[in-house]
Amino acid sequence: MKQTVCLIGKPNVGKSTIFNRLIKENRSIVLDTPGITRDRIYGDVNYKDKSFLLIDTGGIDMGDSNWNKDIIMQATLAIDEADIIVFVVDGKEEISANDLKIRDILIKTNKKIIVAVNKIDNEKRNDLIYSFYELGFSCVLPLSASHNLGFKELLEEITKDFQEQERENDDEHLKFCLIGRPNVGKSSLINALLNESRVIVSDVAGTTRDATDTIFTYHNKEYIAIDTAGIRKKGRIYEQVEKYSLLRSLKAIDRSDVCILVINAEEGVIEHDKHILSYAIDSGKGIVIAVNKWDTIKDPDNSIKLWKKSLESHFMFASYAKIIFLSAKTKKRIHTLMPVIIEAYENNKKEIKTSDLNNIIIDATTMHIPPSYKGKRLKIYFVSQTDNKPPKFTLQVNNKSLVHFSYERYLENKIREAFDLTGTPILLKFKNKKED
Repeated sequence: MKQTVCLIGKPNVGKSTIFNRLIKENRSIVLDTPGITRDRIYGDVNYKDKSFLLIDTGGIDMGDSNWNKDIIMQATLAIDEADIIVFVVDGKEEISANDLKIRDILIKTNKKIIVAVNKIDNEKRNDLIYSFYELGFSCVLPLSASHNLGFKELLEEITKDFQEQERENDDEHLKFCLIGRPNVGKSSLINALLNESRVIVSDVAGTTRDATDTIFTYHNKEYIAIDTAGIRKKGRIYEQVEKYSLLRSLKAIDRSDVCILVINAEEGVIEHDKHILSYAIDSGKGIVIAVNKWDTIKDPDNSIKLWKKSLESHFMFASYAKIIFLSAKTKKRIHTLMPVIIEAYENNKKEIKTSDLNNIIIDATTMHIPPSYKGKRLKIYFVSQTDNKPPKFTLQVNNKSLVHFSYERYLENKIREAFDLTGTPILLKFKNKKED
């Protein structure tokens, strides 16, 4: 399983800039206003042959405002779930009372703490960090997020004790997880699937505290179901913010081959559902959308069309995912679940002949000539599948900067029309012909 690393610190020390540098995206909002990052934000970091899940947290300020309390709760969960904590401090300021209070929290964790002294861009960087050893941690590193300095040393320190990571997907069992908000019926669905109560079921949101693996047999073949919690941990601190359900769900997603987003038919779709599904897609997993508690819907036969139209609108970014409607309580349509899980898995690992791919791309470019820009037209010379889980297609072109996102979408649609890739994202990579 991937290691988890979280960034902790007071407001305006540069955690979000560090986060964006590490994940190589601009996902965290970066402003000079203290406290702008109020929700935990997640991303994958790849360094050499190692990877880890990175959490960005809001700045911890021991003030009395309500949102400060929310940030402290979020940061507390991130600290609890993390394997390594990067304590970010401002190298242009003296150690503050806030820094000391955060230090007191971190000392009690008995986890590996790396103090990252940010905003140190002086040539004598190592001479400017000695005062921060007063925080009591042995590992103190200088960093400049704005000038991209010190990140190699930080990544080396984070990953130096990682064991060589193995792909759990190489296991012969198909692993799938049920993801979604608390109390949408994930545990009940697994029970209905297993036809026995191996997982605790309750109407109280957050009953499932940890991800639970269950091996079962379907059509003489073994599968592993991972029930992610609608997750909260013990204590009132975790009972107040629903987004706490996300972190261990992300870990379960990483371990799975297929992810089933469970939606409560009584409540419909909210933005949180889209966020958690997008992480599964970004992780390259097979995707299924399951609407549970369908027994509560009046006139279900006629409602399916309206629901499908609504879901397709909400999840346009996952239009390839199968949508099924079922009831864990009555077990109606429960038989439709495993076939679509298996279909998504088979398509996620599918391999397509190079000759067939090239024929499809030739036909596509003939039907719709590639775009031109400033007198230069995109030319596609060759395409091949270079990976699976999910399928990845590499296209050799004359100039990849000429690829417009709309034409890339057109090519993806043509590939999907030609080959059954239901239930899986696919990746298109454009590579200049002379590029190594």
